[in-house]
Amino acid sequence: VRVLVTGAAGQIGYALVPMIARGVMLGTDQPVILHMLDIPPAAEALNGVKMELVDAAFPLLKGVVATTDAVEACTGVNIAVMVGGFPRKEGMERKDVMSKNVSIYKAQASALEQHAAPNCKVLVVANPANTNALILKEFAPSIPAKNITCLTRLDHNRALG
Repeated sequence: VRVLVTGAAGQIGYALVPMIARGVMLGTDQPVILHMLDIPPAAEALNGVKMELVDAAFPLLKGVVATTDAVEACTGVNIAVMVGGFPRKEGMERKDVMSKNVSIYKAQASALEQHAAPNCKVLVVANPANTNALILKEFAPSIPAKNITCLTRLDHNRALG
């Protein structure tokens, strides 16, 4: 199974990819090829993550694609975990973050639309997760809507608060 993790050189991605390689996500009998995508300024860190994965010699890890190119990252993937997104910085309003993420998710959705496996499953993590998932759904119409989901617990907790 080919699994894409966007933002793979970031803190969440860095913690997530070894767990996928160990079988925590898909089971201890499911071989995986990890596709990792990040932005060009993180290319060196991304290559470091790749080297650590290779050095760890995870038995289930059958290959690693580490790239800053969305098309290369999305080619043939069966599962996409969309961790990458523009972080909210001091002085930014929610609408500022959303406008940055629209361009990110349009590009990644288009790459998934054209190059992912036909029945690709997508999990959006980056906030605002529900909006990013909607953008992805709109720009990757061949991916069934039921195959796209997002983690909205942070928004849920904030609303409760």
